[in-house]
Amino acid sequence: MPNAQTIVLNARALERTVARMADEIVERADGTDNLILVGIQRRGVQLADRLARVMAEHGQAAVPRGALDITLYRDDLQTVGPRPIVGKTEIPWAIDGKIVCIVDDVLYTGRTIRAALDELADFGRPARIMLAVLVDRGGRELPIHADVVGRTVDVPPGGRVDVGVTEIDGRDEVTLVIAGEAS
Repeated sequence: MPNAQTIVLNARALERTVARMADEIVERADGTDNLILVGIQRRGVQLADRLARVMAEHGQAAVPRGALDITLYRDDLQTVGPRPIVGKTEIPWAIDGKIVCIVDDVLYTGRTIRAALDELADFGRPARIMLAVLVDRGGRELPIHADVVGRTVDVPPGGRVDVGVTEIDGRDEVTLVIAGEAS
């Protein structure tokens, strides 16, 4: 049986969700003066760019952005293979004393966020770290939670959440995919 797919957020709903998240981040950070957005490669970077754009459209000061590639900080690196593909980490600002908001597309086990926290510590000591995710799908293996969540989705065993962003995938969409059953 083929996989069943359900659209959780279409392009318009994703746009509205990002706008709401941007407002909530600004409120939690008490403005944008001390705020830095850091997206996790891959789709977290594009989402951080969108959040910053919405903040600017809503009259906030420009928010610096950075990118983290957590590949070398993964706790399962030995299972990835002998030559893991490592993307770009770019934190071009001092983060000491700043409010850093880590941005990711999907929060699942919490292991990606743990790796991001480990990597971020190599760059300094922020005053505060927040986490903003487009989708929280549950299933945590570590005691990590998001401060800002776009949408919470219940995912059945064997299911997954796919996030598409125009910059990478050619479309903006969040889809719940449930594995088909063998007959």
